[in-house]
Formats: sequence, structure tokens, C-alpha cells
Amino acid sequence: MKNWAWLVAGLYCLILIVLTVPVGWAAFAPHTTIKETATALISWQYWLWLAVMLAGQVALLAVPVRVAGMRPVTRGPVWRTVLAGGLMAGGLGGGAFLSIFEFIFRDKINLNYPLWIAIGLGVLTWIVWAIIFARMGRTAAPTDLVTRQCQWLFKGSILELLIAVPTHIVARYRDYCCAGVLTFIGLTMGFSVMLFSFGPAVFFLAAARWKRLHPKSQDLPE
Repeated sequence: MKNWAWLVAGLYCLILIVLTVPVGWAAFAPHTTIKETATALISWQYWLWLAVMLAGQVALLAVPVRVAGMRPVTRGPVWRTVLAGGLMAGGLGGGAFLSIFEFIFRDKINLNYPLWIAIGLGVLTWIVWAIIFARMGRTAAPTDLVTRQCQWLFKGSILELLIAVPTHIVARYRDYCCAGVLTFIGLTMGFSVMLFSFGPAVFFLAAARWKRLHPKSQDLPE
């Protein structure tokens, strides 16, 4: 089952790469060329973000892997799932803040200030939602916890995109360079977390498909 989880996580990572570089070019065109946008691929910050998202997806799949493999769910996988869910909620909070900040203040303030504030807000949101998800885990079965987390994150991503999309449209029509840098970060986080919330569902579909193709097998692939 671990191989299936890595396959789902790898697919998630690939989709993020496709959505960030080409969509980044579309978001900033015509002022930015494809070559300039592709420079994200040589930026360590870009790969750090991608690694964090990939690690979060793997952590969220920890409980589904054990359930599908018919193994007992220990506290370790549950805590990894809780922390991953809280981290994604923090990303949504930070993305929403950046979108609203750029909408209000335009480009009149150094970008370092809102970015650091967004990181602080994201960490605070991470802690709060990790506590909320942990409390959910006390009264819910592990599979129910994962389902609830994904539902809340999906709803949160929609809410965050309802903020990021309009603010980015406004930023695109302003007369400053690199239209909507902060709002584009908000868009990226919204779409990333939305896809993130689909991970367990995709994994269970893959596991169910394997069982149908191998009905006589007693063991699932590892």
C-alpha cells in the first residue's frame, strides 16, 4: 500500500508543478515570458514549498494506508495526519491574508513585511486547526477523522479562492509590474490545498481498483 500512496503523492506533486509554472506564466502575461516564469524551477524556495506540500500529502495518507492494508492505526499516523491538516489550513490562512493585503495596500509596501506576517499568521492557524483536528480525533474513528479533515480543507480552499480570485483579477488591471504577486500566492495555496484534500479519495479508489483486479489475492501490495 505504501507504493500506492507514493504514486498518489507523486501525481499530486506533478500536478502542482504543471499548475504553478504554466499557470504562473498565464497569470503574469504579457509582461512575463515563459523563460522568466520557468526560473521558478531553479529557485530553492519553490522546491522547498513543493517538498512541504508533498510531505503533507504523504502524512495525510498515513491513516488510509493502514486502513486499506488492514493494519491497526496507531497514534503516530493519526498525529501526522492531524499536523498535515493543520499545516494546510495554515497555508489557506496565509494565502487569504496576502490576497487581502495586496488588494488594500497595492504595491506601496515592501513585500517582505506581508510575507513575514503571512508566515506568522499561517503558523498560528496551523496550531489552532491542529488542536481542532486533534479534538475531532478523540471522538471519531481514524477514517472518519481523515474524511472530516478533507471536507473542512476542501471547504476552506473554496472560501480562500473566493477571496484570492477576485483580488487577483483586480490586481491584474492595476498599473504596476508583476500583476498580483501576493494574490497569485493566494491562488496557488487555494488550488494546492483543494487538490490536497482529494488525496485520500484517490488512494482509496486505487486500492479498490486493485482489489477488483485481484479478487483471489489475500494480501494487498506493499
